[in-house]
Amino acid sequence: MKASFQSYRLNFKRPGGTSRGVLHEKETFFLELKEGNQVGLGECNLFRGLSADDLPEYELKLAEFCDKINDGEEVNWEDWRMFPSIQFGYEQAKLSLNAEDQILIPSDFTAGKKGIQINGLIWMGDADFMKMQIQEKLNAGFHCLKLKIGTNWSAEIDILKTLRQQFSAETLELRVDANGAFDEHSAPDVLEDLARLEVHSIEQPIRQGQWEIMADLCAKTPTPIALDEELIGIFEKNRKEALIKAINPQYIILKPALVGGFLGSEEWIQLAEENQVDWWITSALESNIGLNALAQWTFNLGNPLPQGLGTGGLYTNNTPSRLEIRGEELWFK
Repeated sequence: MKASFQSYRLNFKRPGGTSRGVLHEKETFFLELKEGNQVGLGECNLFRGLSADDLPEYELKLAEFCDKINDGEEVNWEDWRMFPSIQFGYEQAKLSLNAEDQILIPSDFTAGKKGIQINGLIWMGDADFMKMQIQEKLNAGFHCLKLKIGTNWSAEIDILKTLRQQFSAETLELRVDANGAFDEHSAPDVLEDLARLEVHSIEQPIRQGQWEIMADLCAKTPTPIALDEELIGIFEKNRKEALIKAINPQYIILKPALVGGFLGSEEWIQLAEENQVDWWITSALESNIGLNALAQWTFNLGNPLPQGLGTGGLYTNNTPSRLEIRGEELWFK
């Protein structure tokens, strides 16, 4: 087997606003495996500024990974726990080696019989921009919206109030993602505000790494809390278990590219279920190569909650895809 990689820059159709700044482009890496006449392609989805493996020597490590394969060495998944995006890309590329027509994991999803319900993502921006996105999603038939918050809380909560006045919690599920924008002093009031509006959950209300404070919030919160960034950089299984037990969140959110690929995510899922913690899957701005594999794997997990999968429509120069959005569901054409 031979391996190689190349970098690729995805350009946003319109800037994506988050509490960490505005995104104009997204760098990623494509890993190619060749074995005889078969070619497998995977995406090592490094997320600059967020991935635990966003290191100066990242490309050197990716080259080292390819060299080991080219030298005939077997890849030991455990040896690459510190590089979850490489694990993620390799898993895809291996599945892709034996795939036809982008079908990596055959199922009713890849047969075009069933779709995956997803949430409609609302990017940060001024009130008019956010309202425009919301109306687009509602018109498309979404029953679950996820709003990025944390830059202007007074304006953001006004938008949430307006939505709740128009749609009951039974009609429209609202999720919010703070990306750690609040602190231990402001977070409790935000959680109370969200509870009054019957918001489903809030992702990462405070910065990660504050286990005691987060545990206290999760114990007292009137609004369910979902851990997201908190999981990043927790590599070993015993540390994952320690985090779950220490914080005891209502939900965890898994981005395989950031938490150890499919195998690493399945470790988290096992530990969550053993501790009565619910979960769902979220993409991390992958290209269609990564999103295709992620969607097929997610479908096979059988989680009934709306998933946080991207649509592949964010970029001007995305890769070809058989994925499409029909209403509020992701389908494989």
